[in-house]
Amino acid sequence: MAPNEDMIAFWNGPGGEAWARNADEQDRELQALGDAGLDALAARDGESVLDVGCGPGTTTLALARLVGVTGRVVGVDISAPLLEVGRRRAAGMANVDFVEADAQSAIPPGAPFDAVFSRFGVMFFDDPRAAFANLHAATAPDGRLAFVCWQDAEVNPWFRVTMAAIADLPGVDVPPPPHPDAPGPFSLAVPERVHEILAAGGWRDVDVQAHEDEIVDDLDRRAEFTLRQGPAARALAAADDDVRAAALVRVRDAFAHESRDGVVHLRRAAWIVTARA
Repeated sequence: MAPNEDMIAFWNGPGGEAWARNADEQDRELQALGDAGLDALAARDGESVLDVGCGPGTTTLALARLVGVTGRVVGVDISAPLLEVGRRRAAGMANVDFVEADAQSAIPPGAPFDAVFSRFGVMFFDDPRAAFANLHAATAPDGRLAFVCWQDAEVNPWFRVTMAAIADLPGVDVPPPPHPDAPGPFSLAVPERVHEILAAGGWRDVDVQAHEDEIVDDLDRRAEFTLRQGPAARALAAADDDVRAAALVRVRDAFAHESRDGVVHLRRAAWIVTARA
């Protein structure tokens, strides 16, 4: 199997197409966390920045505004549907490029970069040690790294509560907890593992800071969106309409326990990771 073959298939198939359709909503969902990561990177005027797992280009365009017309930002992703959204959004911006490639092994044009950034785009590598070594090779001496990744699923009820609610429905494919080294949304949840992976890749001055906030949303909208986008949507991919209807009732009921006056409050816990080349 080629490196990241499963992830490439997912992000270029129905999964990636769904994320592309829901890009605007997903951006609103993740903006505060992305902004925290951008603040940690502190991109400066005139710098070159690599945006890893850039998706629809939201953070790529934010970085382009930070580095200005004398800087340059390259967004790299394995998902053609998401890159299409990014290119459309970036129309007329001369300091932005998008590259369809696997950042685990490819060094995009423009290297070495002054800084490397990612908003939830570095947790899906088959071989994270090789991937971060490759990113280190694409970074200028003393260049900076900043990325956002999830803490453990147990402290992220937006995920834990949802998957528990639908787990025993017929036709629902809720995978067992992955091996700690397996790619997935929580593969970098353990700070000690993050330190070890980055050190193996040549990075130094690694710092892992907790960042917590909460999703605040209308109860009905949150239940519907949760089943349309993200891990629950993937688990329900083969489910029929009756199972989907039952899943919506269960998720809404589960979220009701996290709600006040029809407004759901779901905790989110992420890490903001920084390092130097």
